Amino acid sequence: MSDVRVLVVEDDPLLAAAHTDLVGAVPGFAVVAAVHSGREALHAVGRGGVDLVLLDMTLPDVDGLQVLRALRAAAVPADVIAVTAARDQEVVRRSLSMGVVQYLLKPFTAAALEERLRAYARFREEVARATGEADGGRLDQTAIDAALGQLRTAAGPARGIAPGTLRAVADHLRAAPAGAGLSAGELAELTGLSRGSARRYLEHLAAAGRARREPRYGGAGRPELAYLPTAAL
Repeated sequence: MSDVRVLVVEDDPLLAAAHTDLVGAVPGFAVVAAVHSGREALHAVGRGGVDLVLLDMTLPDVDGLQVLRALRAAAVPADVIAVTAARDQEVVRRSLSMGVVQYLLKPFTAAALEERLRAYARFREEVARATGEADGGRLDQTAIDAALGQLRTAAGPARGIAPGTLRAVADHLRAAPAGAGLSAGELAELTGLSRGSARRYLEHLAAAGRARREPRYGGAGRPELAYLPTAAL
């Protein structure tokens, strides 16, 4: 099965870059673009080649609900995972009613996002398998239930986080030069972790309030995300 093609929609360029890296580290997923507004999102999806949209519900021009409504009105086949800080009951209810397959609240760990992406991949695989086996392409109730069941995720924010490795990551973060912190790439070099795994541990600390994110500017290209220890670490 080919990679799931993902569009990242996030108004904060730094978070958009972080989400792009996190998605790219999950096997079977590829980010085709990262955009920062609702209009850019609709334009990108309209060009085709997008299977899944990671959608922030709070955007500077057209809010996420309007983006969702426009996608559904245009019968766009892309699925949507809401990745947002929006906790308002009405926003959540309307998002779910318009067919988001997952709703992930910020701040979240890299492991939480990975778990939802893997669940979505299992859902697609189950639909493809069941459709291939179905008589005339029509699914029965058992097949539909099995596919929807793949979207369920296990509870627990620390999934994929090894306590010993987490302690080592925390030690490296404490030992980093004051005010500089560590990027995922720097932590990967220090620990031997992959860049994606290093970011997962740093994001876990950030979500727990034990680290904070700061942009690093100074080089060409997009800003680099650095993680600095907080007093809780």
